[in-house]
Amino acid sequence: MDLARRSLYLCTPDRPDLDAFVAAAIEGGVDIVQLRDKELDARGILRAGARVAAVCRDAHVPFILNDRPDLALALGADGVHVGQDDAPVALCRTILGPEAIIGLSTHAPAELDVAITEAASYLSAGPVEATPTKPGREGTGVDYARLALATSPVPVFVTGGVTVETIPALGAAGVRHFVVVRALTEAADPAAAAAQLRHAIDQLD
Repeated sequence: MDLARRSLYLCTPDRPDLDAFVAAAIEGGVDIVQLRDKELDARGILRAGARVAAVCRDAHVPFILNDRPDLALALGADGVHVGQDDAPVALCRTILGPEAIIGLSTHAPAELDVAITEAASYLSAGPVEATPTKPGREGTGVDYARLALATSPVPVFVTGGVTVETIPALGAAGVRHFVVVRALTEAADPAAAAAQLRHAIDQLD
């Protein structure tokens, strides 16, 4: 799957209207979706994941599960996203196979040095700005995103504070792949919010 062509990445927790929310975000221009909910147990992840997987499958949009390659396998997800303290990329690849999408978070140059030697499909860099979705983690700034873009052999998705207003400056630094949480999850009209984000990204090309 060509991730280089995918630029608007929704990361969402479970919510009562999960199916409709994800469908609306995709309608607006989201082209990759991750379910990330640190509060759910395994059964809850499976229930919510099945809902997201069905919407993504119908829309031909990749569905990524956070943290759990075993549950990603059970759900038939397109891949998994792991952090520095989660299952190693090599283990995820063993569980999910050579074609699966494996994403890996990086937050510092030393982590990046290791990450580029692993079999990840994409890396994330950030959060550029401190964000409530990553409590206790300081922002990395745009310079780290530039370093990741210059170093990584695979696409780099930038996280942290991505909004319609911040996309132009990030784009000027070379960013073309954006992970969005609050700009969509807190939007009154997710389809319209996604369309605005998509328009801002498309203006970079």
